Amino acid sequence: MANADCVSVRVFSLNCWGIHYLSKHCSQRYQMIGEMLCKEQHDIVLLQEVWSEKDFLYLKVKLASTHPHSHYFKSGVIGSGLAIFAKHRIHDTFLYRYSLNGYPYMAHHGDWFGGKAVGMAILNIAGLTANVYVTHLHAEYSREKDSYLSHRVVQAWELQQFIRHTSTGADVVIVGGDLNMHPQDLGCRLLMSYTGLKDSYIETAKFDGCENGMTLIADNLFISKNELIPFEKGIRIDYILFKGSSTAKIYCDFMSTTKGSVPGHPLPYSDHEALTAELRLESHIPAQAGSGKTHDTPAEKLAELVDTLTEARTEVKVGLHCAERMRYTAARTGVMGLALLVLELAIAAVPCFALGAEQPFPRISFYLLAALCFAILLTTFLLYIFYTMELKSLQGAEDQMRLAVGSLQEKLRGFPVAQPNDAPQRSPEGQQPSALDPEE
Repeated sequence: MANADCVSVRVFSLNCWGIHYLSKHCSQRYQMIGEMLCKEQHDIVLLQEVWSEKDFLYLKVKLASTHPHSHYFKSGVIGSGLAIFAKHRIHDTFLYRYSLNGYPYMAHHGDWFGGKAVGMAILNIAGLTANVYVTHLHAEYSREKDSYLSHRVVQAWELQQFIRHTSTGADVVIVGGDLNMHPQDLGCRLLMSYTGLKDSYIETAKFDGCENGMTLIADNLFISKNELIPFEKGIRIDYILFKGSSTAKIYCDFMSTTKGSVPGHPLPYSDHEALTAELRLESHIPAQAGSGKTHDTPAEKLAELVDTLTEARTEVKVGLHCAERMRYTAARTGVMGLALLVLELAIAAVPCFALGAEQPFPRISFYLLAALCFAILLTTFLLYIFYTMELKSLQGAEDQMRLAVGSLQEKLRGFPVAQPNDAPQRSPEGQQPSALDPEE
């Protein structure tokens, strides 16, 4: 294997918490972020929750000399909030909006209006094709009673599909963003095991930052400790992930996070901590066929992936049953509203068929009752449509997972039964290729 020169790439990721009139000190924090990015001059900057395009344009002007290439991913009612800035030229971009993203009537959470998505940008770094992804998944809000778990699992499933199917020609893959999942959560395990992505915090040779790599910490001025219950010190939900290929190796030499308030300033950059990963890219000539190396995925990893995917199907099925109940409730309420409307019309028609009879109720009562009936019918009709769309998305994801489980099980049956003393049948230790996307 002939190695070429190494290339160092510094990647930055931050959830900017840029909700004007709701987020505290928004304009001041964007000024701080812009000044810091100008000073640090990262190669790739991945931002989330840049909800206002004016803030993106401000950063674009601010970073014009250090990061001449940028893109803002537009989606949903208020935008995806995703943005990328880069020193290297952006050759192509694409946005995939997740099929499930919460509920429109949960307006105080706001995720549905944001149109959560994953944005992709294709860069050329020292002759290597780099697929860079920035994403933001649905928030958890409650650990004990997570109403959005099935939605977030489906988002993780769609994210790994999008990455696998769009990165087949890439030399390196870099993913950054707020996944709103703990490292051992189901969606995170599904994403990592299926794509073969590696976590910078786990893979780094040197780390400087918050304890355990936490990105939502109690010491942050904007964080209420009640939000972190039952995790008093904090949680890790923001990530920089990476993956090499048969033509390029990628390593993390150093990773750091901010630690609350910024030195010299009274405020943090955001309610999330910022991440910086120094990645090292090494292009190389692939090993020739017949060199004796095996590229098959170990049976143990396939079996583990089957278990993870089966667990994900279970959560999706739970979401299916919940959506079915909600759709049934909406339909039943709509029928009751229709029956009430018919009853009102029948009462209103009494004077027409009984000559001389007077209307037993004041006219204003009929108007109010009619308005109530129409409001019930319209609301239940819209909810019925929404839950039908949710059902179809959940069913589609469950069907895809079922096919994937069958494919993995078929591949698993192709492995010989491991014997205690049959060491040569095992893959070389340390190889962790993707189950459905072997690249090395």
